[in-house]
Amino acid sequence: MDPSVKTRRYDSPARREQAERTRRAVVRAARRHFTRHGYAAQVSAIASSAKVSVDTVYTSVGRKPELMLAVIDSVLGNADDPVPALQRDYVQAFRAAPTAHQKLSLYAEAMGRLMPQIAPLQAALAEASRSDPECARVWQHLKDRRANNMRMLAADLRTTGSLRGDLTDDEVADLVWVGNSLEYYTLLTERGWDAERYATHLLDLWARLLLE
Repeated sequence: MDPSVKTRRYDSPARREQAERTRRAVVRAARRHFTRHGYAAQVSAIASSAKVSVDTVYTSVGRKPELMLAVIDSVLGNADDPVPALQRDYVQAFRAAPTAHQKLSLYAEAMGRLMPQIAPLQAALAEASRSDPECARVWQHLKDRRANNMRMLAADLRTTGSLRGDLTDDEVADLVWVGNSLEYYTLLTERGWDAERYATHLLDLWARLLLE
């Protein structure tokens, strides 16, 4: 058989669609198991829930640390697949908002909605990173990515002309980073704060600290 025919068949839209369905099934199953069991969730159990083999889990998404990252990104994107930051609905709404206060309001609301879901996942990955080098690599990647995203957020806020002139973009990014961090959210929830109070507080905090 002509090798080019084999290549076309292997790369067919049907084959790609099947691969995408498999990936979505794996991520959905991983989300259920990580949410219930934290990082102790077994990949074999995830595979069984997704009705695939363990090898298929690894080839479609990755090993356990990559699975956790994919789940976090799917939660942030409100989708069955990981969604890049700039394609997430709340990020697009933030970028489209005309004023700094509206941008911060949208972002604080999104954090109030998302942190109850992603904080336990982040905490599980952070805990595992203390003893697992691969988890440590993925956890550091997640933190570095967040830092870069906060710098883009600060630059977007700067375009409104409403940021304090004595703050650099890096300082703005750091102050937003503190508020939406796992550590800050955890401390407040341990004091009995619910998600709505947390989101209201974030908007008040950021508006007072960042805006003229």
